Amino acid sequence: MTTAPPTLGARELALRERAAQVIPGGMYGHMAVAAFSRSHPQFMVSGDGARVVDADGREYLDLMCSWGPVILGHRHPAVAAAVVDQLSRGDCLDGTSPVAVEYAELLVDTVPAADWALFCKNGTDAVTTCVTTARAATGRRKVLVARGAYHGAVPWCALRGEGITEADQEHLIRYEYNDLPSARAAADEAGDDLAAILVCPMRHDVKRDQELVDPEFARGLRALADSTGAVLILDDVRCTHRLDLGGSWEPIGVRPDLAAYSKPLANGQPLGAVTGIDALRDGVRSIYVTGSFWTGAVPLAAGLATLTELRRGDAVPAMERAGRRLRDGLAAQATAHGVEINQTGPVQMPMLSFAGDQDFRQASAWAEAAVERGVYLHPWHNWFLSTAHTDDVIDAILDRTDDAFAAVR
Repeated sequence: MTTAPPTLGARELALRERAAQVIPGGMYGHMAVAAFSRSHPQFMVSGDGARVVDADGREYLDLMCSWGPVILGHRHPAVAAAVVDQLSRGDCLDGTSPVAVEYAELLVDTVPAADWALFCKNGTDAVTTCVTTARAATGRRKVLVARGAYHGAVPWCALRGEGITEADQEHLIRYEYNDLPSARAAADEAGDDLAAILVCPMRHDVKRDQELVDPEFARGLRALADSTGAVLILDDVRCTHRLDLGGSWEPIGVRPDLAAYSKPLANGQPLGAVTGIDALRDGVRSIYVTGSFWTGAVPLAAGLATLTELRRGDAVPAMERAGRRLRDGLAAQATAHGVEINQTGPVQMPMLSFAGDQDFRQASAWAEAAVERGVYLHPWHNWFLSTAHTDDVIDAILDRTDDAFAAVR
């Protein structure tokens, strides 16, 4: 299939001009498309299944899933029904809705390492709550973090940006991911002040190939936490429910003391969660964390509906099948067009890069060619699959990416 590359539409351009007057930079954070593309639309108006529609009515096959939050497809019927039902009775109320208890019970039943759960609004909230809990429980300050790992966009952990001081991160000590000796050296540096070891399930830093965790590294961090009395925190925010419903390290038999979840918990509704072991129950009760909207009933109802759907048993295998189909198809296309690519990470969270493309110029050109042909993806951030990515959807995506390879060859 060959489609003439469109230019940005009139409504898109008008919205960008209006936004520039009232939103600094026109848009901010990871949603600012100007940071990675000249062709991607900034504004979307609707989504359905594995498709999204921009402000000018153009439809795209979606490989970003709203940068991770959509796991069952846009506007999944069961989740949408739960949202409408709860909204008809109330959302932000004077007391927490009973759905919070129901969802916490289901989450604890799903995650083997969880004895309790609490809810917040996003991944930054969840990771920050974990770190605060670890410090409260241990009476210590130092936290080990992997160099380059993203744990949120607040001063204590942000990777870049003005307005962050050395004092904001003075108690962080960095180690190299999948390098156990470097983690042990960092723990030695912390000494008796080591509160926590913070780690992602895999290395998913932007602008680099993804790197799956070495099981021996994961087991080594678990042993290091045990031997030092530190709390092992798994930042499962990006990988939530896509690798394993019980936690992303459950397949390798390593369980954290605390875990942070967010992104697809509620299939697009704003929700984060923290789970922990009984030994940290008093620690989390001793801290003060809250937010006016943290226990909003609508996102919690969406979370309950999402997890109920995921627990039916075929969600993770379905995403894995779709991911393998996509990966095999892209590999065959690259070979046919004489292009060398790297595909890394788990297949349900794919990452594609071009060999020798240090400045991502080729990846950017290819991503722009893809979006111009109706496939929404990113040049240097991992993509996400959902259960809405059926064989027909993947095949339609591959039909268009083949054109994109031809365009940039």
